[in-house]
Amino acid sequence: MNQLFVAILSFLFLSSCNYLIQDTSVTPIARVNDNYLYQIDIQDLISETTSKEDSVLIVNNFINRWATKQLLMDQSMINLPQEKQNVFNEMVKQYKSDLYMEAYKSSIVSKQLDTIILESEYENYYSLNKRNFKLNDELLKVRYVHVDDFFLNIKALERKIKRFDSVDKKDLTNLSIKFKSFNLNDSIWIKEDVLVAKLPILNVKNSKVLKKPNFTKLQDSLGVYLVKIEAVLKTNDIAPLSYVKPTIEQIILNKRKQNLLKKIQKDITIDAIKNKNFEIFSKN
Repeated sequence: MNQLFVAILSFLFLSSCNYLIQDTSVTPIARVNDNYLYQIDIQDLISETTSKEDSVLIVNNFINRWATKQLLMDQSMINLPQEKQNVFNEMVKQYKSDLYMEAYKSSIVSKQLDTIILESEYENYYSLNKRNFKLNDELLKVRYVHVDDFFLNIKALERKIKRFDSVDKKDLTNLSIKFKSFNLNDSIWIKEDVLVAKLPILNVKNSKVLKKPNFTKLQDSLGVYLVKIEAVLKTNDIAPLSYVKPTIEQIILNKRKQNLLKKIQKDITIDAIKNKNFEIFSKN
């Protein structure tokens, strides 16, 4: 086999690498039983900048891998029972069929699926399915800042976090470059464990802070924490719409997708019958 490959490579590289890349003829360069490898099969392996030595190595490795694969395949066809081969052939046919159909359906869905969901649709689905949206985790609406313990005028900062009117929001945003960490968006629900991961000081010792709306000031060796809990939801409470909206979006879109696919399958069958491309023969 190695002698064959050397002979093949000698033939290939008598021509220039450029010829290798551009020639799209069906000249065979290797054979394993009834299977042939052609020049066109290897033309994309090598670029014009590839050295002759590297080209020889690349092509040689490719031919060896190809030959090994073909030899293994031929041996499997000889040694595997016909019954098993029949099963595999059916599996291959089914896989090919599924692959084509899924690609076609995905193409149709991407072009025809209506992805615009009205707010009223979210609200309607949420209203009808609230019981399915019980929380597995505690949620909080919270704002906080973490600053060094030598931060100037902590008291004023504390007042702004508590009051949080439009002027305070602007002032805190401008000051945020001086904060070690912060969250000023208290309109979004976050999981309790996510907050604790960001502020480890809210551990078991201080976990009571997280159980109800309140303001607290905490301090450790890393600085001062001003935390304002706006709202709390417990495990098994009904999740708010804003929190489950992404889930509802996926549910609605998936239902639309299934309905679209059913319509496509129905229409394609009706058209085939109408055009006499599909018929069921009578047993009589």
